[in-house]
Amino acid sequence: MEVTRKNYKDSLSTVYSAIEEADFLAIDGEFSGISDGPNVSALTNGLDTPEERYTKLKKHSMDFLLFQFGLCTFKYDQTKSKYITKPFNFYIFPKPFNRTSPDIKFICQSSSIDFLASQGFDFNKVFCHGIPYLNQEEEAQLREQTEERRNQQANGVGTPSFISPSSSKGPAHVPEEHKDFINRVVEKVEALFSNSEKTLDLDPCTGFQRKLIYQTLNWKFPKGLHVETVETEKKERYIQVSKVDEEERKRREQQKLEREQEELNDAVGFSRVIHAISKSGKLVVGHNMLLDVMHTIHQFYCPLPEELITNTSLAELEKQLKENPFKSPQVETTERFPSYDTAQEQLHEAGYDAYITGLCFISMANYLGSFLTPPKAYISARSKLIEPFFNKLFLMRIIDIPYLNITGPDCKSTRNIQVSWVDDTSAFVSLSQTDQVQIAMNTSRYAESYKIQTYAEYIQGKEKEKPGQTAKTWGEDGWVKSNYTSSTTSGFGYPRYAWTADPSVFRKRSISPVQGAQGTEEALIADGWSHYSYPDSTGSKKMKTDGV
Repeated sequence: MEVTRKNYKDSLSTVYSAIEEADFLAIDGEFSGISDGPNVSALTNGLDTPEERYTKLKKHSMDFLLFQFGLCTFKYDQTKSKYITKPFNFYIFPKPFNRTSPDIKFICQSSSIDFLASQGFDFNKVFCHGIPYLNQEEEAQLREQTEERRNQQANGVGTPSFISPSSSKGPAHVPEEHKDFINRVVEKVEALFSNSEKTLDLDPCTGFQRKLIYQTLNWKFPKGLHVETVETEKKERYIQVSKVDEEERKRREQQKLEREQEELNDAVGFSRVIHAISKSGKLVVGHNMLLDVMHTIHQFYCPLPEELITNTSLAELEKQLKENPFKSPQVETTERFPSYDTAQEQLHEAGYDAYITGLCFISMANYLGSFLTPPKAYISARSKLIEPFFNKLFLMRIIDIPYLNITGPDCKSTRNIQVSWVDDTSAFVSLSQTDQVQIAMNTSRYAESYKIQTYAEYIQGKEKEKPGQTAKTWGEDGWVKSNYTSSTTSGFGYPRYAWTADPSVFRKRSISPVQGAQGTEEALIADGWSHYSYPDSTGSKKMKTDGV
């Protein structure tokens, strides 16, 4: 279902209902660009730490606009043994709803716009009919301003855009060049009192001229008039004068306030969908979704915090999950919603991408069920079997840290593996044989044109730059943090990770579930899902947590 400003209010109940009844949700976003500085390779360096990746994306990606949000809901139908899907495409644009609302500035990246255009993206739906939005801070400020105006009205204090003239101390000073204009206005208003017409629309004029009109009419006609500024669809502003009694004046004041409240609710716009997703507590899945999550929080909820607390394309992933040992899930799209055909790819339409992301999640979750005893063909989005994967965002192009852990400590690793450029003059150089590290250090000791330091020294240097952080030392089995405490993760009960310090086992990484002793969900979880195997010619070594 395509949702724009034209049908947004009418569609909200359908969206809320779909979210509420869903077993899980899939999301995807389309943006006006990716990076305002570094190229994608530098922005997503393979040896980034989670903190570095977050900092770079926050610095170089948040000035772009998320202008299409794809949401697909999935509900399992036990009687049909298939998922019922409802895909939505929301077109989003931050249209200011009045002069005091935020006037958002954003940037575009030509390569991103060109790519979306080549995929048939309809930019007219964004810029002409996009749904507005306000984050929580913006909404609070505007509601405070509205309440302040309401209090002014209650206390008899008028505003420039809404006033019923009363007694005045004297006539307004009208500059010579505007006297003819004001005199014509006064003549038109006097004529209004002598005929049967109830309203008079004056010609559009400047803000200064409108001020002179208010002041003059306030003095000339202390009773019986209601004066209000009206804005046309073309953004032209003019004054409307109406003959009213006191009762009618109060009624119009109330209507004005109610209209402002309704406009403010409309301005919150798409953020209401994000609030509904958040309040639902439903599982949300995505493909390479770190940037999607950051943009969603940044645009629709609140400013991002300053610091953090294989071919992986979606199309290829979807194709792979159709082959053994995976099975394509049975799904059915509700009436009135678009029925997507995966044989005719519509990639980079956010709703379709969300739909495909959900299909991939179902296939992988159901595959985990095959390790149970007895095997299960259907794994619920609420299953404890997939809880270890909750609140972890995939970090694209990072070699040995697979995800960013939102609710616990992030993975740490040795990184003596390969070469990865940081900028034009520096790079990480990792060696597969640990004894070669010392040889390189000894050889370069007296070099003048370059400097070499171990990764351990590099990390220790960065740790010293962070005040208030617990010191770390390098032990035989990896990094050791003394008396581990963390204000950002305490209370979650997540275990610390133990990683091998032997870089020779780091080759192609695979992540696979290990069946528990009894083959039950509980046994699988107890055995830990954070097993990373690094195959080589002599076999593999596994690193596991204390059990997530």
